[in-house]
Amino acid sequence: MSYTIDIYKKKLEPTKDFISFASFVSFFPQLVAGPIERASNLLPQILRKREFQYEQGVQGLRLIVWGMFKKVVIADSLAPLVNDIFGNFQNFDGGTLWLGAIYFSFQIYCDFSGYSDIAIGTSKLFGFELMSNFKFPYFSRNIGEFWRRWHISLSTWFRDYLYIPLGGSKEGKWKSIRNVFIIFLVSGFWHGANWTFIFWGGFHAILFLPSFISNTNRKYTSSIIAENTLLPSIKEFLQVIITLILVTLGWVFFRSESIELSFEYLMKMILEFGLPWKYRSGLMYVVCIFIMDYLVRRNERLNIKYFKFDWVLFSILILLILEKFGSYNEFIYFQF
Repeated sequence: MSYTIDIYKKKLEPTKDFISFASFVSFFPQLVAGPIERASNLLPQILRKREFQYEQGVQGLRLIVWGMFKKVVIADSLAPLVNDIFGNFQNFDGGTLWLGAIYFSFQIYCDFSGYSDIAIGTSKLFGFELMSNFKFPYFSRNIGEFWRRWHISLSTWFRDYLYIPLGGSKEGKWKSIRNVFIIFLVSGFWHGANWTFIFWGGFHAILFLPSFISNTNRKYTSSIIAENTLLPSIKEFLQVIITLILVTLGWVFFRSESIELSFEYLMKMILEFGLPWKYRSGLMYVVCIFIMDYLVRRNERLNIKYFKFDWVLFSILILLILEKFGSYNEFIYFQF
């Protein structure tokens, strides 16, 4: 669609090389779940001659290992806990339901961003550079920043091909608010024809509106948390926690089978709080990925060597992947 629209609007010249075009539309690393590449980025790379570059290949292998670690070790370890809690939530206290929501937040993040890392890394082995799809979204300080860091290729696609053609934010505040709701609702509908997804999109539109109306939604466009320090400020820490809680509440709608069950889950989660004695084993996976993401938050493609002996770290990751490989679960985003 983006190729056709860009040509119609004369932003892109149609290619006359059928083999290159066919390679673009069927490029296997990102064909199933993204990143959603555009012809303006991928086609020129297909058309020009490429030569293998050692450093690019090393970066690609690092990303593949990192993506496999997030998928196989983190996401697939959390999956049975999430399935059990959401499938039998009526039998658990609110504390356990909070754990279920938190686990799903990190399951879907590690599952999908892990796939994106594998796709980007595999493409590097062939000499291609794909766009970033995730930039540590759970360190966002407001909902606007979250959507600039989560599924970036889809968010920017809706921005460029739906939000801006509708008028964007240039036709008055009320039409701008209408446009915001449209792209969030369409984003929800894109995931499936179920009211839970549409409600999830509307929930994020409501969360996004306060910063949009106050013109603070683009406050954090070029900075990251604790940009020049080891630890975040108290303000940044609270902003991240609040944003993460709101996003986690939204994931309950995304994961539930119906709107009724999602509200039932949320009410029980909030009103019947108790100490989660069961399923606490999953916390070590959440803490692990949270700390590791924080350490590499300045470069999502792992292009910088943060450790003198980083080969030791990646060797450990490979061993963990091999140890967990028998518990494979299908990628969540394959269904969308």
